Amino acid sequence: MPTITSFKEIKVWQKAHLISLEIYKLTNTTELTKDFGLKDQMRRCSVSVSSNIAEGYEGGGKKEFIRYLIIAKASSTELRSQLLLSKDLNYISLEQYSNLDESLVEINKMISGFIAYLNKVK
Repeated sequence: MPTITSFKEIKVWQKAHLISLEIYKLTNTTELTKDFGLKDQMRRCSVSVSSNIAEGYEGGGKKEFIRYLIIAKASSTELRSQLLLSKDLNYISLEQYSNLDESLVEINKMISGFIAYLNKVK
């Protein structure tokens, strides 16, 4: 297995980064532009996912990395809840919601798999 030399090489970080870009676009082009509180919270959550993966990678070892991955997963789930609220308030379409929610479910699975892997390695 190749060694990762940068957080940017981590597949789940890459996917989380793309979600952040999508959330920024979404909050600039939909009814979310007017709901400053929800818009800000969604942006902060989306950034938290990729940021915690990166911070954990650069942190103090496996145990610390796992802790940051757990935080990233929690932020991803929080964002899923905010997207559902956005859909229910008719700020975003069902299609926008479904696409992003599906991606976040995949991110959560990837993070869970990464945590399981890290727990197995010495």
